[in-house]
Order: sequence, then C-alpha cells, then structure tokens
Amino acid sequence: MNVDTLINNSKPFLEYVLSWEAGLPQLLLKDVIDDPSSAAIVSVDVINGFCYEGALASPRVHAIIKPIVDIFKQAHDLGVENIILTQDNHDSDAVEFGAYPPHCVRGTAEVESVPEFQELDFYSDMVVIPKNSISSTIDTEFVTWLDNHPEVVTFIVVGDCTDLCTYQLAMDIHLRGTARDMQQRVVLPANCVATYDMSVDTAKEFGAVPHDGDLLHYIFLYSMMLNGVEVVKSLK
Repeated sequence: MNVDTLINNSKPFLEYVLSWEAGLPQLLLKDVIDDPSSAAIVSVDVINGFCYEGALASPRVHAIIKPIVDIFKQAHDLGVENIILTQDNHDSDAVEFGAYPPHCVRGTAEVESVPEFQELDFYSDMVVIPKNSISSTIDTEFVTWLDNHPEVVTFIVVGDCTDLCTYQLAMDIHLRGTARDMQQRVVLPANCVATYDMSVDTAKEFGAVPHDGDLLHYIFLYSMMLNGVEVVKSLK
C-alpha cells in the first residue's frame, strides 16, 4: 500500500475521529466527583523536563498546566484529598534513553513538578511517585497506593504525553479495574492532556524519530475511548 492509498482509505475514519473529538461533552467537576473521598486526580509527567527545559520540553505540554491547576483547585475546594503525581525520575544511564533522548535525570531540575503546582497551598499534600519508564504502574509505588485505597473508584487522569505516559496510565487504571470486575470511572479531560510534535525534517536533522503531535493526540484519545476510558472535552 502506498501513502496516497492509505490517506484516501483512512480519510473517512479520520473525519469521523475529528468529528467525535469536536463533539466531546464538557462536564461539571462537581457532577463527576459526587463523593470526594472516593475520587482521585492522577497527573503524569507535568514536570519541568516536559514543560520548561531539556530535550523533551514542549510548548504543547506547557499549555496544559493552567487547566490542570484549575482542576486541582476546584477538586481541592470540593474536598478531594487524593491528588497523585507520577513523574519521570531516571538514572543517568537509564535504559529508556535508548528510545528517547536523555531527560529528567534524578537530581536535576527537570524532575521537579512545575512551579505552578508547587505554588499551590496544598502541594505538600499531594503524593509524588517517581517512575523509570513511560508506565506509572510498573515497579512504582502507585500500585501500592491503589491497593491501599480501594474506596477510590473515580479517577481523573491528566498529563503528558497523550500517546505515551498518559495512555499507559489511563489504560492501566481502567484495565486493573476491569480485570477485578470493579465498578469504577476513569475520566480524561482532553484539554488537560497533550503530546509533543516533531516533523520528519526535524527528526532527520537530529537523527530522531518523527512524531506527528496532532495525529497521535487524536488517535490515542480515540483509542482510550474505544477501550473504556471516558474522554471529555473539559471539566469545569
């Protein structure tokens, strides 16, 4: 199959995906969180190394900081105490650097939560969980946290990147619940997730792998919905 045939064959589907995304509902946070004690917000990788500095920092990801902070504030006002931050924290010789440029090395400013998070009055109450891969649940304390909080059945997932760490996080929470026949809700506000963009020309220049930010963002949002995650436009 050549690229023209693929584009032509995929056009109706891509039009459908864009129409689906444009029609996503906007929900009220208070309607999603009816019981603050049974809800948690889980943010992945909203740290300096993806927002402000380093090889993987992206203005696309930086743009989600404000809407995430707004959700944190509103949820805290509603009485939500469970705010979890899973964050890259790599050794300097991490195996992951074979797939991605070195980033978020332990002991550097890149591993720190963005200043906008740290300036919140309740930041010290958040649970920060380091991770050494794009998964928030493989060899991390997040699984232990989940096991210790069986009362939490509503999860709001935010962060980056849509097709990488965010996808892994949302799907892991959802699939864990499915495997255990748990009645739970995993909600992902599309305005609070993002992924980076790297054109083919730029990738060739730096010897990297191209990454179409728009296409992958939409496709992975759609994939999460297809697999049971509740994707919404925003939570107000």
